[in-house]
Amino acid sequence: MHPSPPPDVAAARVRRDLLLIIGLGLLLVATGIGLRHPWPADEPRFALIARDMVTSGNWLFPKAGGDLYADKPPLFFWLIAVFYVATGSLRVSFLLPSLLAGLGTLLLVYDLGRRLWNREAGLWAALILLFTVQFTLQARSAQIDATLCFWVTLSLYAFLRHLLLRDGWGWYALGGFAAGLGVITKGVGFLPFLVFLPYAWARWRKWPVRAVSGNAARWSWAPLAFFAAIALWLVPMLIAVAMSGDPALRAYRDEILFHQTVTRYAAAWHHQQPFYYYLTVILPMWLPFVLLFPWLVPRWARQFRERDVRILLLLGWAVLVLLFFSASPGKRGLYILPVLPAVALASGEWLRGLWQRPDVQRLGSVFALLLIAAAAGAFVYLQWIAPERAAELRDDSGLRYIAPLAIYAVAAGIAWLASGVGRGVVASAWALGLLWIVGSYAIIPQMDATRSARSFVAQLERLADPARELGLMAYKEQFLLNLERPSVNFGHSRWREGPAESYDAARWLNGAPGRQLLVPGSQLSPCFAPAANKKQVAEASRELWYLIDGPADSGCASQGHDERVVIYRPIYR
Repeated sequence: MHPSPPPDVAAARVRRDLLLIIGLGLLLVATGIGLRHPWPADEPRFALIARDMVTSGNWLFPKAGGDLYADKPPLFFWLIAVFYVATGSLRVSFLLPSLLAGLGTLLLVYDLGRRLWNREAGLWAALILLFTVQFTLQARSAQIDATLCFWVTLSLYAFLRHLLLRDGWGWYALGGFAAGLGVITKGVGFLPFLVFLPYAWARWRKWPVRAVSGNAARWSWAPLAFFAAIALWLVPMLIAVAMSGDPALRAYRDEILFHQTVTRYAAAWHHQQPFYYYLTVILPMWLPFVLLFPWLVPRWARQFRERDVRILLLLGWAVLVLLFFSASPGKRGLYILPVLPAVALASGEWLRGLWQRPDVQRLGSVFALLLIAAAAGAFVYLQWIAPERAAELRDDSGLRYIAPLAIYAVAAGIAWLASGVGRGVVASAWALGLLWIVGSYAIIPQMDATRSARSFVAQLERLADPARELGLMAYKEQFLLNLERPSVNFGHSRWREGPAESYDAARWLNGAPGRQLLVPGSQLSPCFAPAANKKQVAEASRELWYLIDGPADSGCASQGHDERVVIYRPIYR
């Protein structure tokens, strides 16, 4: 035990820690913002929805390409839209919610670790979280999960301050409110409430946890705050649906409240994976943090035997969340991101000690060396051994120059040598940090035109007659995001309806002269294969696309419906 430093010294150390966390966070996460457009998956759709909210003034009912979008609640789209209004640049604003959510999560982890253990435990927990691949990747992406991770972490932070630190019922209410905001970001925001299960178990097993006394009214604060947060969106939406009498809005209400929640969890229609799937995600995506698990697991087990309630609540909650997601047939690797901060928190107390172990330092050195060797090997292979593969890579991804691989290998190699013997963890941090920085400035901008579909849309604009109507079948949101002319589509995510979209598109194409239709090659048959006038546009989103001028199969057209036609006119600020 060391004596506590004077208050002014302790405050100065906390300020220094905060500057370090924020500075490193900005360096690794904010680097490259504004240098790329939205990329699949998900980013173009969310950016398109947010842009149309601002330009149309319809913030309550999200629309993708003019069609109601009921897959997700609107809070994340609102955030992008607000930043779009503030900055005037969609290319900047679409990444800001994830950036701020990532920084906020780091600060919450630091502060809770500092309060539950000590300042160093909080700092090490935040740093291991920042340098974990999945966390940094999602904080640099415009998918919903980084923002969801922040709300979940804030809720868990508040609940644990109430349960473990006895900081008052206001924190308990805040936990419920943050969980509610998580729900209107993505439906699983309620997950922090699961922490009360290991807490109740600890109380039942007589663990050394202080009882939180309060009457039923006080225990209702978090559920009430939870529903109050959800009501910020739900009540106006339900009122608008009831007042409109629009069957499309009623269908939106039923879809988002039932089909996209209970049905999607219990009987997912895509991303189906086996029960053990998340173990295969943790191993690569939680690098390099996962490399420390052989040392951390015995320490967690010892603390569990010693009845450490902090470890029980953090890891017990993490296991419950993993089981929750594993039980659903539909799984994606990013679903488990909210678990990561809790596991990092449960590790912070021991990370300083692990830093001093020679075997951990050697492991960090090997990890950094593997990253360097992979980059150097890829450069040598593409430059001299198989230059035809470099040409294929250029055509597929837009990566014209592979020199950044060599630049990264040299820079990381110098950092590896400069770190010296016994400082492999520093070398691995340098290797990861340089990977994000070099990628942001030298690799991602090269790939942007291809990944964002800007080059594809430019080719489509050259081939499509501007005086004729243009229809998009099985469209990708990145097409609409970059297309500056009005177009027609047939609804969002129609792939769940079998050939119905092909029938609707065929009916539209045959409905008037002078129409042209963009069709993916995989869906040419049977409705569009007979068309005499087909122009190959380009490859995008793993499909070869064709512009159809001729009539579609009349049998397909007879089965289509005119009411599924959506006219989309992009409006720019």
